[in-house]
Amino acid sequence: MDLSLYIPAISVVWLASEIILARLKHSGQSGSGHDKSSLRVLWTVITVSIFAGVFLAGSGIGFVSAGVSIIRPSGVALILAGLVVRWAAILTLRKYFTVDVVIMNDHKIVMTGLYRHIRHPAYLGSLLSFLGLAMSFSNWLTALVIFMPITGAFLYRIHVEEKALAEFLGDAYRQYRLSTKRLIPGIY
Repeated sequence: MDLSLYIPAISVVWLASEIILARLKHSGQSGSGHDKSSLRVLWTVITVSIFAGVFLAGSGIGFVSAGVSIIRPSGVALILAGLVVRWAAILTLRKYFTVDVVIMNDHKIVMTGLYRHIRHPAYLGSLLSFLGLAMSFSNWLTALVIFMPITGAFLYRIHVEEKALAEFLGDAYRQYRLSTKRLIPGIY
């Protein structure tokens, strides 16, 4: 199966969904102070990492020819799985989901769906998709350049978000943190 058309098409749909989400689910509360520019950091790192990764992939440095027929389809499957996880998390949060870190006046901890097991399933979904994108190039250097900085940016975002939630929700959020992991059930 030739994935040369599927990968760009899926990536365009993915990007379009994120742009639409950013437009529709931005809180408009830029002065709230909770976000700590984490949304800007995230988008900057994602943009730079992907452009650098694509450039490296185009150069051929780091290309992995062995197993390409397994690596690329696995990458596409991870992109799609990540999108499903992300959207399941967003739909579970409903009104509490925003692309920027904002605490609403009636904010409550959501502990249903994927949130029973991990605190940040939407970020897990994004990271799975970025790992899949990185794998779809079948290039170990591209995978590092795409996945590692983006993971770091998401970890910064998680830190910012958890600090804001702990400050606003207090003991209830601290208890929730004790009963769940951040991104990987039972591990981290």
